[in-house]
Amino acid sequence: MRLYIEDETGTKFPFSIEEVAGAVCEAVLEKERCPYEVQVNVVLTDNEGIREINRAYRDLDQETDVLSFPNVDFEREGIFDIDEDSEADYFDPDTGELLLGDIMISADKVWEQAKCYGHSVRREFAFLVAHSMLHLCGYDHMEDAERAVMEQKQEKILDALGITRDEEHSK
Repeated sequence: MRLYIEDETGTKFPFSIEEVAGAVCEAVLEKERCPYEVQVNVVLTDNEGIREINRAYRDLDQETDVLSFPNVDFEREGIFDIDEDSEADYFDPDTGELLLGDIMISADKVWEQAKCYGHSVRREFAFLVAHSMLHLCGYDHMEDAERAVMEQKQEKILDALGITRDEEHSK
């Protein structure tokens, strides 16, 4: 997996964002049995930056914690059957990697929500990456049943990585 991270904020986190994001992305891809080498882009922005993107792409003039921009149109969530006719749209012609999509995270919200939920900043960041990666794999949470599936998958992935709600708050 190739992970590109762009930090527009310069926010200092008490952990390596590259290591945590990479571990979470890899865990999601493994859990979803992705058969391809993958590229994922992660952009760290602030509340104003994510508000602008939310307004432009979702017509919602408000801050949010994470936005997902999937590149693959899944017929069924987590099923990586890519039609031969669509390969040019989904794969990097130079590397052959599946261009899974983009994740945009508000660094401000990571800190705010970690404090609000009483867990570590690392846990909040990892949760947002896992949540967004599942969106990039075709999952959604518009219906209660979909939400339950995503929540269960997120928890299993983070638990397997040892990133739990009760890990040390300062991490």
